[in-house]
Amino acid sequence: MHHAQAIEMTALIPSHTENKELRSLGARISRSQDDEILFMKRWLVARGESLSLPTPDGMPGMSHSDSPHHAMDSMPLMPGMLTEEQMTALRKGTGAEFDRLFLTGMIQHHNGALTMVKDLFGSAGAGQDAEIFGFATDVDTGQRAEIKIMQSMLKTQFEKQR
Repeated sequence: MHHAQAIEMTALIPSHTENKELRSLGARISRSQDDEILFMKRWLVARGESLSLPTPDGMPGMSHSDSPHHAMDSMPLMPGMLTEEQMTALRKGTGAEFDRLFLTGMIQHHNGALTMVKDLFGSAGAGQDAEIFGFATDVDTGQRAEIKIMQSMLKTQFEKQR
């Protein structure tokens, strides 16, 4: 769900902004999210785990290939995920307003990923699997780097407008 929302956010870029720097960043984020989804699916399949999201009542839910909107409506938000109100504002934004909403929203989203990595490593034995350790470490490093880029973009693009 978390990754699906990031992909949904980046998919808005071509129709909502002409900012070349943001378009480039969005393409990078989308590719990394796709790669991470593939890794997580392979990891689950190799362990005989389901690719379906559970519903709040614990019954099997929809698969990740189904619409993420339906799944997100019935599930509590994961750390950093944008609320439906934030997503609606992002969908309605254009130009500089979209850029600001995207950057602040994706920083929030990435900070949520950092929270989940921290929680993972705080769980007894969770970092013992070498594959997961490498994956989570890469996520942490990548998200931190992208947050710095986005903070710099916000500072550069929006402080000069004040």
